Amino acid sequence: MDFLSQTYIALRGPTGAPQSAQDTIAKLSDRLSPSTLLADRRAAVLALKGLVRDCKEDVGERALPGLLEVLQNDAEIDAEIAKAVLETITQLCEPDDDAKDLALKHTDYVIGNEQTVHVLFLLLGDTHFYTRYATLQLLSVLLQNRRSQVQGYFLKAPAGTSSVIAVLEDKREIIRNESIIMIQMLISQSPDIQKVLAFQGAFEKLFNTVTHEGGLEGGVVSQDALRCVDSLLRYNSSNQSYFRETSLPSLLCSLLLLPSKLSLQDSVPQEFALQFWDSQKTANVSLVLGIMGMLVGSKGSSQEQFVFVRGFVELALASNAPTPLKTQALHLLPSTLTFPLSEVILTPYMPVPETRGEEWDRLEPASALDALVELALHGEYNGLYSDSRTKEGLELRSAAVTVFDNFVRKEDIRQAIVQGMLPPQQSSEVPMISPLLHSLCLSPSSPLNIANVTSTHLATLLFAHLLSGSTRAKTAARSIKPSSNVPGETSGQGTLFVPADSTPAPTLAEEDEEDSPQSLLHLFAENLSLCFLSRSRAENDREEREWNRLIVGYICLLAQWLWDDPKATREFLEAGGLGTLVEPINQTSEPEDLIPGLCAFLLGICYEFNREPGEITRATIHPIISRLGVDVLLGHMTRVREHDWFKSISPESMVLRYPSKALQGTPTAEQEGEIWFDWSFVDFWKSNQHTVQRGLTTDPSTLASSSGPSAESAMLINSLKDVIRSQVQEIDTLQRRLKELSVTEAQLADSEARIAELEAELQTSDGKKREVEKEQEDLLVLLDDMSTKRRRDKQRMREAGMEVSEDEADDDDEDEDEGGEE
Repeated sequence: MDFLSQTYIALRGPTGAPQSAQDTIAKLSDRLSPSTLLADRRAAVLALKGLVRDCKEDVGERALPGLLEVLQNDAEIDAEIAKAVLETITQLCEPDDDAKDLALKHTDYVIGNEQTVHVLFLLLGDTHFYTRYATLQLLSVLLQNRRSQVQGYFLKAPAGTSSVIAVLEDKREIIRNESIIMIQMLISQSPDIQKVLAFQGAFEKLFNTVTHEGGLEGGVVSQDALRCVDSLLRYNSSNQSYFRETSLPSLLCSLLLLPSKLSLQDSVPQEFALQFWDSQKTANVSLVLGIMGMLVGSKGSSQEQFVFVRGFVELALASNAPTPLKTQALHLLPSTLTFPLSEVILTPYMPVPETRGEEWDRLEPASALDALVELALHGEYNGLYSDSRTKEGLELRSAAVTVFDNFVRKEDIRQAIVQGMLPPQQSSEVPMISPLLHSLCLSPSSPLNIANVTSTHLATLLFAHLLSGSTRAKTAARSIKPSSNVPGETSGQGTLFVPADSTPAPTLAEEDEEDSPQSLLHLFAENLSLCFLSRSRAENDREEREWNRLIVGYICLLAQWLWDDPKATREFLEAGGLGTLVEPINQTSEPEDLIPGLCAFLLGICYEFNREPGEITRATIHPIISRLGVDVLLGHMTRVREHDWFKSISPESMVLRYPSKALQGTPTAEQEGEIWFDWSFVDFWKSNQHTVQRGLTTDPSTLASSSGPSAESAMLINSLKDVIRSQVQEIDTLQRRLKELSVTEAQLADSEARIAELEAELQTSDGKKREVEKEQEDLLVLLDDMSTKRRRDKQRMREAGMEVSEDEADDDDEDEDEGGEE
């Protein structure tokens, strides 16, 4: 109490007159001088800490230099003054909504001297709770305001790295959690700091935190630690290489309950497929998947990549994981997918109704390729929720379409799948139909079935990926003649897709023996005409929109099929396709520019590649084009490219939000979505639009000189692509082998260096041994000379009559005996 009274009197002044805040701050600032007592400096800092909230500008202007001096001189020796001065400087630098510029000004003054930042990193090594905690808070504020400058000082700080690693090992949760937040800002966009911390054991310390918090079941702390690991690895190839050399990749698998060693025939345990999920665990698993995806994309070991890719496939196709995680897992699969989807057997699961996901039924095993196509066509859990077309669900199905596209890029794979759709060789055999072909052949029916429309639309995307750029696949597809008893309606659930060995299609009616099956092109031409007819009878805008979507799917598929395939073009035109395309273009009341533009594009392709003799020739189509107007057709096509739906498509996503005012306040997970195009068609359009437009202006008797690659060129290009892919794989294998040989060579160099050292040591030892032997020989010669001389002396003494002692006589006798023996 006496101390407080004296301080109060000193601040009040001798006359007791009231002082302003500026005068008080000035006096307190003077007491921060090193010439004052430590207790006085401590009291001044505590008083300034109370004034900084209301008088931040005055305290910063008058007292900040003194506070930094106290920080450098007294913080290490007095924990109480360290806590007070750190908290005061933190309040001065912490940005407020009203005084952000002032906080940045104070921050610039604090970091103006790098020694101040070095002291802060030194204080991190202090084990006192309040000192370490307040230091972490101040560093976080400085990094938030001026990250790059603080990062530069950290790299020069003598105790920077060791102190940061030390706080990660702190047993006190508050310190450890605050340190993770600070490290996230410290390593942001700084590969050098990322490398330094990684090689000092940051990965191990962060994963120890995740394990201590309960793994992926942990809370926000686990999420922050995993986000920190992600920041250390992302865009840092050096850290990724180091990470792969540790045992941590197997730890990622164990966190997901995925075995770290899996063969092609091994099945994944049920505890991986069926887990309990909440929002926090979903966020944690998403971070782990992202880390695994980085390691897969950075070309690690083959076994590691196989296990990670297998985990992605299992999680996406045969687990009860939330939909966003399944979508992420599919997106993380490499674009050059070499994983044998058709050989891996999965065990899908189906939720038991009315159990809220707590009970699950195990379905029959199926290949990963079957499950992938089933997911794209009907959605999750074998089409259980196909009636609800949420944006999340469509994102998952579109990701499955993308993976399918990557998988069928090899010519032999797509050829095998198309061959599996061909009719049986023997007429007595029961015709088979795969779910993909079944969805393609669904007849448009009224009333509208949204699930069927979506399924057929996505089937057109899958089938277009099989045919695009493959002359052999297009030739085989012309021979596909699906059974005529394909129903127009399907249940919400589908059967799994088997390329070459599938189950018979369900027979709803006896097939008329007189009616021969239609080819697939005839069926598409007929269904396209039916879609236009059904659209004209639509009862509301939503129904018309659904028919437009299905029309877009058929036209996009036909455009990619008929491109550079004259025989398919002739068959489509003879099936009535010309009239189907001309009518929407000719209608002036068409409300949407998208459909006329697509029809004009397909009409241009038909005109360009109609080179086979038949009833409808280029000369037949040219007057129609002239009557419609080339400028009109070109205008329709230009408006397609400028359409918002077309411009919104990217390689990452093809799903758009359904425009409905009723869904404005709906949560993101429940919002409805829609698909119009995929990126493959957008890229196809951009690559060939100019060719089609130029072809429309040519005379029917001449062919465009550059109407696209010929069949032989296309086959050559595809074969060269396969060669390039195989060579890339061989290069990767050789690079890994070269890395192993480099390690072996380094080990051999170390062994040779060690051998040279041992040889040098041996030579030195031999030299010393020779010197010792020479010294021994010299000593023996000297001893012999001395013995000879002694005997002579004794002989002379005897001859002179002098007495010889008994010891000397005995020695003489021994010498004589030795001489006699010799």
